[in-house]
Amino acid sequence: MHNEHSDAHFQLRIDNGEHIEAKDYMPDAYRKHLIRQMSQHAHSEVIGMQPEGNWITRAPSLRAKQILLAKIQDEGGHGLYLYSAAETLGVSRVEFIEQLQSGKAKYSSIFNYPSLNWADIGAIGWLVDGAAIVNQVSLQRTSYGPYSRAMVRICKEESFHQRQGYEIMAKMMKGTKDQQAMAQDAMNRWWWPSLMMFGPHDTDSPNSSNAVKWKIKRETNDELRQKFIDKTIPQAELIGLTVPDKNFKLDEKTGHYKISEINWDEFHRVIEGHGPCNKQRLDHHIKYHQEGEWVREAALAYKQKHLKKELQTV
Repeated sequence: MHNEHSDAHFQLRIDNGEHIEAKDYMPDAYRKHLIRQMSQHAHSEVIGMQPEGNWITRAPSLRAKQILLAKIQDEGGHGLYLYSAAETLGVSRVEFIEQLQSGKAKYSSIFNYPSLNWADIGAIGWLVDGAAIVNQVSLQRTSYGPYSRAMVRICKEESFHQRQGYEIMAKMMKGTKDQQAMAQDAMNRWWWPSLMMFGPHDTDSPNSSNAVKWKIKRETNDELRQKFIDKTIPQAELIGLTVPDKNFKLDEKTGHYKISEINWDEFHRVIEGHGPCNKQRLDHHIKYHQEGEWVREAALAYKQKHLKKELQTV
């Protein structure tokens, strides 16, 4: 019989498919891994609002603007769910934001690429959110209860985001030669960064084996990336887009697509802060966080005032 506060008992619960809840015993390494992964996930949702927010005023129709506004609002909500879920591990929202703004905490490297035209909004919705969905569907079964429950709602909303992006690309591929060229150009620029979103090969990822052992992740980086590739290449071909990879081919035996090697040097360069928009993204976050301080102060004062009144009437 294992002590319920032992690592062995914890692993037994994981192996039995149980959810670990906030007040349950967990090894420090498990807690640290979750704090890193969940905060990185929350930061990615919030920073990811920036390349799209840039196009709200320039959307080509009122319908497109409404859909984009709803999508960006969803992403802000996803950040809130994930920060709230991560706070159950004993780290405050203030600490998470300080870690992001100081560069200690990372977010998905994909959001350090610029959105140059309207086709990029299509590519972000279809490819970036498409890659996120593959990852997040798997995370619905993650072993940490608060994270798992947050992911269920997030996945429902993300599937709408992907459809929005694919619709933009499909419409552009039915349009003029210039519009088709814009869509293909966006595909060329976003394809490889989208594949990098799943993280390095598992052999090069120091956290991957523990994440799978603890069922934080149910599938490896490479398995998830392969799922995305197999799903997305036929979608591209259906609307006439070309995958920007001379070597990709379908392996008839396995039913999986094989692709060229990813440029991991670029991935590490962007992660380390040297992507096209790293500085811009963080500067923007810091500026509006500081400008919104009065709102946070006012909300806190309002809350305290009403709490005081409640206590007086008790």
